[in-house]
Amino acid sequence: MGIGLIAFATSCKEDDDNPTLGQPPTSADAAFTYAASANSDNVIEFTASNGSLAASWDFGNGSTGTGTNVSATYPFAGDYDVTLTVQNSGGSASSTQTITIAQDDPNLVNNPLFTLLTGGSSKTWAVDSAADAHFGVGPDPIGAAGNYPEWYAANANEKAGADMYNDRYTFHLNGFGFDQVTGGGVYVNAEHAGIPPFDDTTASPVADFIAAFPDQMGETWTLDDSGADTTLTISGDAMMGYWAGTRTYKIVSLKENELWLSFVDTKAANPGLTWYVRFVPEGYNSNPNPAEDPNLPLDFESVTPSWTTFGNGGYQYIANPDASGINTSGNVMEVTHGNETWAGQFVNLKDKLDFSSQTMIKLKVWASDTGTFRMKLEEQANSNNFVEVDASITQTNTWQELTFDFSGSPADFDRLVIFPGWGITTPDIFYVDDIKQE
Repeated sequence: MGIGLIAFATSCKEDDDNPTLGQPPTSADAAFTYAASANSDNVIEFTASNGSLAASWDFGNGSTGTGTNVSATYPFAGDYDVTLTVQNSGGSASSTQTITIAQDDPNLVNNPLFTLLTGGSSKTWAVDSAADAHFGVGPDPIGAAGNYPEWYAANANEKAGADMYNDRYTFHLNGFGFDQVTGGGVYVNAEHAGIPPFDDTTASPVADFIAAFPDQMGETWTLDDSGADTTLTISGDAMMGYWAGTRTYKIVSLKENELWLSFVDTKAANPGLTWYVRFVPEGYNSNPNPAEDPNLPLDFESVTPSWTTFGNGGYQYIANPDASGINTSGNVMEVTHGNETWAGQFVNLKDKLDFSSQTMIKLKVWASDTGTFRMKLEEQANSNNFVEVDASITQTNTWQELTFDFSGSPADFDRLVIFPGWGITTPDIFYVDDIKQE
């Protein structure tokens, strides 16, 4: 009897050490039904057929959910592929159905947060490089300072050269579309560098890494304000500002001229880190000062004015990458050409330009290809009053001085507009310096 008791105890121990898995779900377990809600044909209610299994949903509109009974909102007409995945200890199974939304429902996008994010149609944001604390890190969980990068906060323009300031992020209301224009690279945390799709990396001159990364067009965004925090999620490989492993961001602040996001680092080697990046509308100056209302000359050593960009272009101030030849100065302006032939940027001047004695405007440019550099002068009060002059870039991979002749122009103009690559659509890089009147 004692032997039998010992054998029984041994058998129980073996069963505990080697648990058996249950049967995996079948395709029938992953079936689901759906119907329009009582309030709107654009709000669809979904029910998983087997309520005993863990259920996760991809609603096909950029949003996801969990649970047996869930709902999703589809403000815009179209076909959407909805996928249910059910799971137990034995495995998982999935099924997909296509639902058709017949008509738009504008009432479903009548959300103040949507309007702030998209401007009511489309709105482009950029990192707020002109302000202190536009980027930084604090603790996770949030510390005594609240939602603020209390451990490290970057100074204005501190990350110039990191391929952070020239990225543009456009949110569209129609279809909740999202476009990220990168200029060829993005700023990546060191622990996340080398991991696809951020595997083609080089060391940044201001810490961490720059990853070669093409434009991410036609993605979607999802805003979830159902919980204690409002979160923003971007689809695909697109990201916002700085890559540290996540595409879901907590919205710290969303105003007409401010989008402030935080996100927790996902790398085990970076425990307890909450990153912060603040964005402003493209061309908006969050830190006005006398240097932002300049006159010529502009050498970008002590005065670094804010320019308004257009055509998906971008700029940042960096150390001179080729201090040689006619230009050995310390700092220059790096200009990334947008994907429009007319991409460029302008700066408002404090005083109107007078060409009665000094008729030329000159600047230095470094380009990788020859072509046309256009300069345009406008009157701030009446942009239809303008004059344009072209100059030719004839030298490559070296500094060249261009001269623009404005002889006979009236003293009307107090806005300087530059098009470094007039007529091209590629994201070429130009370096510009020493804009002066002679």
